[in-house]
Amino acid sequence: MQEFERAGVPRTFSSILDEFFNDVVTSDSGRLYAPSIDISETDSHYHVQAALPGMKKDDINIDLQDRRLTISGERKEETENKDTKHHVRETRYGQFERSIMLPNNINQDKIDARFEDGILKLDIEKKEKQVNKQIKVK
Repeated sequence: MQEFERAGVPRTFSSILDEFFNDVVTSDSGRLYAPSIDISETDSHYHVQAALPGMKKDDINIDLQDRRLTISGERKEETENKDTKHHVRETRYGQFERSIMLPNNINQDKIDARFEDGILKLDIEKKEKQVNKQIKVK
């Protein structure tokens, strides 16, 4: 598994995921609402999937600042009929935000985002590995 360093301490990718991918923001109602996220990687890309059922793509924002990728938006509650009596309501509504600290080896200009069947899919291209260059002393 690929290792990354922070403050001089080697860490595994999964420990970085645990620390940064569990950001939860409180909505105006005080209830926690953060979409579920799956992260995987291939030799050339990182893949992020966020579950956003019932959302419209125009209500989803994706921002990248330095290496922090933030997915945010608002899931609006449908207007209720006064005659409707709810027995169970587990669906979360309101504003959400989820931040992911990406590794150093991403190509910030090569991020593809698409929204299909309630799942936001991000493909983040990795930079090509740089080969160490030997410099001869003259």
